[in-house]
Amino acid sequence: MTVVAGTSCRAARVEPGPPPAPIVQPGAPGKSSRVIAAAEARDLSRVQYTAADVRFMQGMISHHAQALEMTALIASRSTREDMRKLGLRIELSQADEIEMMQGWLRARRQETPDVHAHHAHGATLMPGMLTPEEMGGLAGAKDTAFDGLFLELMIKHHQGALIMVQDLLSQPGAGQDSDIFAFTSDITADQSMEIARMGAMLATLKELVQ
Repeated sequence: MTVVAGTSCRAARVEPGPPPAPIVQPGAPGKSSRVIAAAEARDLSRVQYTAADVRFMQGMISHHAQALEMTALIASRSTREDMRKLGLRIELSQADEIEMMQGWLRARRQETPDVHAHHAHGATLMPGMLTPEEMGGLAGAKDTAFDGLFLELMIKHHQGALIMVQDLLSQPGAGQDSDIFAFTSDITADQSMEIARMGAMLATLKELVQ
């Protein structure tokens, strides 16, 4: 007699995997983030850049370049360690962002301005940028006078960058390219924090000289 071994026909129980991670679209400056569907994310990934986006990147290159000129003065004019650390943070972040902006423009075959374009005769200064007279005054200052003037002018400079972002996002269709959207969000977050940090440093400096 043949004996057939019994086997279980019960199907193996498959544990459900974790749900897919939500896709979060960061909000524009001052706006909240929101969760979007995968289909909407695919649509957003095909958003094209605009002429306003190109002008923004071209102008921000000059804006960042002047910030690097300002931080280059710190080593020979300030003795404060916190000023040197501030200058280094600004230098590293804005030098990297200049390279990113240049690469973004080249990839789209758009004109990439020279980093010294703002020195050209008749060049239009972006919001917050220093005039030649203001740069001259900063270069001529030393020690505590330099520290205070640098902080005041760099706060103004950063506020100008925030204005540029607001101006861009106020234009229909602008600021929706994924790279532009991420960059403007970073500028808003990073430079707002640096404005607050520099404001605190300036207040401390004013207390010391009273």
